[in-house]
Amino acid sequence: MRVSAVVVSHGHAAEVERLLPALVPEVDETVVVANVIGSVGVTPPEVRVLENPRSLPLAANVNLGIGATGGEYVLNVNPDAIPEPGAIAALVDFADAHPRAGIVGPQMRWPDGTWQPSRRRFPTVRGTIVRRTPLRRLRPPYETQRSHYHLDERPTEPVPADWMLGAFLLQRREMLEEIGGWDAGFRHYLEDIDLCYRAMRAGWERWYVPDAVVVHDYAAVIDKRFLSRHTLWHLTGMARFVRKHPERLLAL
Repeated sequence: MRVSAVVVSHGHAAEVERLLPALVPEVDETVVVANVIGSVGVTPPEVRVLENPRSLPLAANVNLGIGATGGEYVLNVNPDAIPEPGAIAALVDFADAHPRAGIVGPQMRWPDGTWQPSRRRFPTVRGTIVRRTPLRRLRPPYETQRSHYHLDERPTEPVPADWMLGAFLLQRREMLEEIGGWDAGFRHYLEDIDLCYRAMRAGWERWYVPDAVVVHDYAAVIDKRFLSRHTLWHLTGMARFVRKHPERLLAL
């Protein structure tokens, strides 16, 4: 078996219903992890649904899906990330040709077709302060943090990445087994950065493949409100990331 897809749904039954027709024909098996009631509606017969008896963090759910599948590659897919035809094949072809590519991500676009900055640099102290405080009103990150978001780059060929949004990532199972999968200690944010950082430290490459295109209706909740439960989750995620990787405090 080559490619297993894992979809974690936290009450996103409508989004899952739109996603599956585009996803299922492109992979060898699909598992949907239903984290709460209302996470899954009608699904194709070949799709397996794992019903959680209680709600779990995103990373823990991804690990459940990884453990329930057997593909050489595991594709993590958010319900709001829909691949265009051939996108998954492009990611797999690249990974096949690059045996040290542990994580391969696509070009992402907003629903209106415009480019979405999903390939990013590892966070720095200064940049994080701007993005996560009212300073971002004075210095809008998507305008001023050009290096972090690679805003001046539109590669047409595959390029290395520090990390990419976890909404749609092809992961080599060998890499996942080596680094211990996703860190379930993250409540909801930074688990994708941590995954890519640990992969990097273990010698695995991360690549952005622009020929693979995924339409991502990215909510970006913490970019829109300063004070919410999501803000707290993000802060606790940042604290965990720094405890695990204190050397990042030197990255100003």
